[in-house]
Amino acid sequence: MKLCAALLLFYIFQCTCSQPDNRGFISIDCGIPENSSYQDLTSSIIYVSDHGFISSGENRDISGDYIKPSLAQRYYNVRFFPDGTRNCYTLRSLVAGNKYFVRAAFYYGNYDGLNMLPVFDLYMGVNYWHEVQFSDAGATNWMDIIVVAPADYLQVCLVNKGMGTPFISGMDLRPLKSNLYPEANASQSLVLINSNRFNMGPTDNSIVRYPLDPHDRIWSTYDTIPSWKEASATSVIRNYLTDAFDVPSAVMQNAATPTNGSRIDFSWNPSDPSVNISSRYFFVFYFAELLSAASNEQRQFDIIVDNSTWNTKPYTPPYLFAESFSGTVKGQAGHSISLVATKNAKLPPILNAMEMYLVKPISETATDPGDARAMMAIQETFGVSKNWMGDPCAPKAFAWEGLNCSYPPAGLPRITALNLSSSGLVGSIAPYFGDLKALHYLDLSSNDLSGPIPYSLLKKSQNRTLLLRLGNNEHLCGSTTCESGRNNTNEALLSAVIIPTVAIIALFVILIVLLCRKLKKNAKRKSTSPKHETVLLENREFSYRELKHITNNFSQEIGKGGFGVVFLGYLENGNPVAVKVRSESSSQGGKEFLAEAQHLTRIHHKNLVSLIGYCKDKNHLALVYEYMPEGNLQDHLRDTSTSKPLNWEQRLQIALDAAQGLEYLHVGCKPALIHRDVKSRNILLTTDLGAKIADFGLTKAFSDSKTHITTEPAGTMGYLDPEYYRSYQISEKSDVYSFGVVLLELITGHPPVVPINDSVSIHIGEWVHQNLDQGSIESIIDSSMGGCYDFNSVWKVADLALHCKEEVSRERPTMTDVVAQIKECMELEARRDGRRNSTVASDDLSYAGEGSAFEVEGSVGEISEASPGPAMR
Repeated sequence: MKLCAALLLFYIFQCTCSQPDNRGFISIDCGIPENSSYQDLTSSIIYVSDHGFISSGENRDISGDYIKPSLAQRYYNVRFFPDGTRNCYTLRSLVAGNKYFVRAAFYYGNYDGLNMLPVFDLYMGVNYWHEVQFSDAGATNWMDIIVVAPADYLQVCLVNKGMGTPFISGMDLRPLKSNLYPEANASQSLVLINSNRFNMGPTDNSIVRYPLDPHDRIWSTYDTIPSWKEASATSVIRNYLTDAFDVPSAVMQNAATPTNGSRIDFSWNPSDPSVNISSRYFFVFYFAELLSAASNEQRQFDIIVDNSTWNTKPYTPPYLFAESFSGTVKGQAGHSISLVATKNAKLPPILNAMEMYLVKPISETATDPGDARAMMAIQETFGVSKNWMGDPCAPKAFAWEGLNCSYPPAGLPRITALNLSSSGLVGSIAPYFGDLKALHYLDLSSNDLSGPIPYSLLKKSQNRTLLLRLGNNEHLCGSTTCESGRNNTNEALLSAVIIPTVAIIALFVILIVLLCRKLKKNAKRKSTSPKHETVLLENREFSYRELKHITNNFSQEIGKGGFGVVFLGYLENGNPVAVKVRSESSSQGGKEFLAEAQHLTRIHHKNLVSLIGYCKDKNHLALVYEYMPEGNLQDHLRDTSTSKPLNWEQRLQIALDAAQGLEYLHVGCKPALIHRDVKSRNILLTTDLGAKIADFGLTKAFSDSKTHITTEPAGTMGYLDPEYYRSYQISEKSDVYSFGVVLLELITGHPPVVPINDSVSIHIGEWVHQNLDQGSIESIIDSSMGGCYDFNSVWKVADLALHCKEEVSRERPTMTDVVAQIKECMELEARRDGRRNSTVASDDLSYAGEGSAFEVEGSVGEISEASPGPAMR
């Protein structure tokens, strides 16, 4: 009993320390011993250990050489994170939708004895907050953010970017009233830039914070300006009831005013490498009249920011009341602020305080709160290590191991699959698994789980909405209650698992027998049909009902083409798929559909989109492909607002991947295949921006005895081979022409048809020629790459693209030649950074189809001298 009581008290202490105090404050000293706390002598705030807020990292004291009498106690030690890319604090017991002020504090103090200042990133939940860097080892650094909590918790994450080990000294959370800082809302946060919250009057480097500021904002003094002097008052400065900032009286009792003159002028530069020309800043200026002046001694002035007057009429500050002017400015350059007395003014301008924030749009959406809470509870229950820190699904680069997440464009990420097999799980199956409402696949096999299987999981499994794997957990019971004795357990398992399994197997055998009979009948019926119309599909056949289930009744459209609409779906194991359904208006009938299925089932290559299955259910025709999460190349080149611009190295790798896919169609397949619709929209991208060729609806095969086939022209304008269009004769060189257009898109970022003005457009090849005729290639290179590329590499790709686009097809290179030349270009780009590219060796080409395995002989030899540039053709 004593032990139980002690454990209970320990648990209560842990919960108490990780909760807000009675003011709603959370005040953490990162790095002090577990369960310890102390009261700060200056602010009277009680700081607690960070043990209840994070489960990773190590504690260490700073070097004694950096401990100064003026240094706050919270900076004496740090928690640092030598392991893992992302390490996160979780601040709980908040109110979703409420506004909070969060501060992260840092003091290096040579805690690691290396005297090397680290640089790392700070995230508020799934959204980038700021880069953390230091001017010297003895400088304190703190960052504030005002944020609306999307759930009943907030997470602050430190991310290692390979420039030193992340660490932290302290963290604070303070609640804010909803009417304060209205610019902070559910779609954007406010980040204080370079500690720019200033008490303008004092010249003694004093700090104002809690308890003088009830929200514990830190107000620093502004630089001493010789042309300014301090004005002050002892009277209390009050706020209006409608005030949106609640500035403290202790700050407003001081102000700056000109020593001699009628204006205050100063400038502000963000000096922040993370901002750009489109960044927005939120400025707040605070005013209060401190002098009880006669009515004829009026203070009156204009507030001018970047040559724009913010006040609509001459402004006079109210006596002993705080008033503010706020607004946003744009751009990364310096900003000018002027307070200029009007001609009727008897007193010079006055400025009591100011704040300057970076407006941070919420660009990433966090995992569904219910899913996230369930996963955090599972992590805490079983002590799963892996990389389970922060948000489970977002950002994608930090998604938890063992999870599959769906990322709907208009909703929150959801967890669809969870694999915890062989993860050392001990104890009963936590009920939190049942809280994952979008879960389709759960693997808990090969652990040491015991007790009952939760009813919610059994029910989903029996309804076939959840694929549940529980093998090699010998102590599990098969029902929601465990009877004493082995026999009862076995009976439960028999009724819940074994009997349904046997029934499914029996049903499967019956279906196979029926299918075989049907195939025999069909074979007899079609024995006189032409050979090319017989399709032997090796992949899974879906019923239309199954397609409706895996696509949630075709609820999420992700694309559209000539064949029909493409929908996002999820298989039983949680893997996402793209389901391409023939539309009523599609010109592609059953014959063309089966031809596409035939091509895809015969083709297996890392740079070609794989076919998972198909549906031919009465009048319903559909293909099920692997899902490509990063969409298509065209969107990445044109719509940089939703994706980070591709750099030149990434573009080269995409070009190589796509070229290798086409080379395989031309050389690795017997008979060879022509795509006929090569374009940037048909090049799909994986999570790591690997490229795969998609959409084989128009693919045609060479006969063994011909070098070309005659067919009606098909493809997309702008990419279409003019020789093929004129003669109706197609060969693999038609794909080469189209690929040359794609290469020009990669270089320029422009579409195949480039608009010159509102009424005139020209082909991208002609546009490139016109610009190259003027003697400079820089004019055609996509500016979003920021000039970061090897010049010779770009020249060589441009030259290759123009060769691919030769009017006469016999003068164009083969795709094998194209692959080799792109690898040379990659080598040139790699040398720019002193690296060597690991992809120079040729990939083997293998074909799993009608013919025997086929390999392309030869490899890339010595890299030739860089071409002087595209020939002027």
